[in-house]
Amino acid sequence: MSSDTRAPSTAEEGDRARHAGGTAGATGGSGARGAASTGRLILLLGPALVAGVAYLDPGNVASNMSAGARYGYLLVWVVVGANLIAWLVQYLSAKLGLVTGESLPSILGQRLRSPWARRAYWLQAEVVAMATDVAEIVGGAIALNLLFGLPLLAGGFITGAVSLLLLALHGSGRGRSFERIVIGLVAIIGIGFCAGVVVAPPSAGGVLAGLVPRFADADSVLLAASVLGATVMPHAIYAHSALTRDRFGAVEPARLPRVLRATRIDVTVALAIAGTINVAILVLAAATLQGVGGTETLEGAHAALRDALGPVVATLFAVGLLASGLASSSVGAYAGAEIMRGLLRVRIPLLARRAVTLIPALAIIASGVEPTLALVISQVVLSFGIPFALIPLAVLTARRSVLGGAVNRWWTTVLAVAAVALLSALNVVLVVLLLAGG
Repeated sequence: MSSDTRAPSTAEEGDRARHAGGTAGATGGSGARGAASTGRLILLLGPALVAGVAYLDPGNVASNMSAGARYGYLLVWVVVGANLIAWLVQYLSAKLGLVTGESLPSILGQRLRSPWARRAYWLQAEVVAMATDVAEIVGGAIALNLLFGLPLLAGGFITGAVSLLLLALHGSGRGRSFERIVIGLVAIIGIGFCAGVVVAPPSAGGVLAGLVPRFADADSVLLAASVLGATVMPHAIYAHSALTRDRFGAVEPARLPRVLRATRIDVTVALAIAGTINVAILVLAAATLQGVGGTETLEGAHAALRDALGPVVATLFAVGLLASGLASSSVGAYAGAEIMRGLLRVRIPLLARRAVTLIPALAIIASGVEPTLALVISQVVLSFGIPFALIPLAVLTARRSVLGGAVNRWWTTVLAVAAVALLSALNVVLVVLLLAGG
C-alpha cells in the first residue's frame, strides 16, 4: 500500500482480523460447518449496502417522482436498466478494493504522474461531489420542512450536521457501527417509499409496458438522463472501493474467492433493494400522481399523496425522504473525503472537508432556487461525472498487472465498455437537447 493511503485504525485492524479468523475457521470442522459457514459469510456483508445508499438519495426520489408523474410508466425500463448497470459497476469497484487494498481514487492518484492531471481529475470529481451534496442536503431540508415546518436553510444545516456526526463515527474506527446505522436508515427508506405502493398497487400491465425501451419526447430523454444520473452514481463507485478496503484491506489469495462470493451477494442484495425502491417511487407517482397538478415538486407530490392516499402514507413518504437525505449525505461526505485524500494526497480536517461540499448546497437553498428543480438538475450534473469514474474502473479491472488472477473475464470487460459507451452517448444527447433548449 502506498504511503499516501490512510493507515487503518486499531479498531479497523481488529475488525479485519475477526473477519479473517471467521473465514479461515469456515474451512475446517464438521457437523454444523455449513450453518457456521453461512453465518460467517453473512458477517462479510455490508459495504455494498452502505454504498447502495447512493442509489436512494433524494435526487432519485425527485427524478423518479417527476418521471412517473409526467410520463406514467414510460421510463420504468430506465430505472431497471440503470440498476443492472449499477450491479456490474459496484461489483468491479468492490473487487478493485479487495484485491489491491486501495481505493479507486488512491490508485488514480498514484498513476496520474502529473500533479496538474491529478488536480484536474480531482476538480471534476469535486464538482460531482458538490452536485451530490445539493441533492442530499436539499432533500433532507425538504423532509424536515414537511415533517416539522422547519425553514429549508435550518433543515439543511441539521442534515449536514448529522452527516458530519456519522462521518466522524466512521473516522473514529467504528466502521461497523457506521454500517449498521446506514443500513437501518435504508430500512426506514424502504418502508417510507414503498408504503404507498402497498396501499395503491400500480397497474401490472402498465409496469410491464414500461419495460419496453422508448421515449416520448425530448423532455423524456432529459428525465431519463436525470434518472440515470441518480442511479449510477460516480461517488458510489469511488466509495465502494474504499469501503471494502477499510473493511478487509488487501485480501489474501486463499481468502479471495470466498470474499468475492460474499461481495457478489452483498451487491446483489443492495441493488435489489435500491432497484425495488426506485421502481416503487416511479410507479407510485405513475399510479397516483399522473395528471395531478403541482406534483413537479416534492412538496407538491407530498400534498398530492396526502390527498390521494391519506396522511399516514404522506408522513411515511416524508420520513423516508429524511432518512434518504441523512444516509446518503453521510456516504457522500465519506466519498468526498476519499476523493480528496486519494487524488490530492492531502489530509483535510473533517469539518473543513465537509464545508467544501456543504457550503454550496446551503448557498443554493439560501438563494431561493426551487428545491426540486435543484435536485433534478443536480442529477443531470452527476451523469456527466459517470465516464470519469467508470472508464478508469473498467481499464484497471481489465489489467492483470493490477488484479492478477482476479482480472475481469473478457465478457465482463465487454459489458463494462458497453456501459461506458451507453452512458456517454446519453450524455451527448443530453448536451444537444440542452443546447437546443429541449
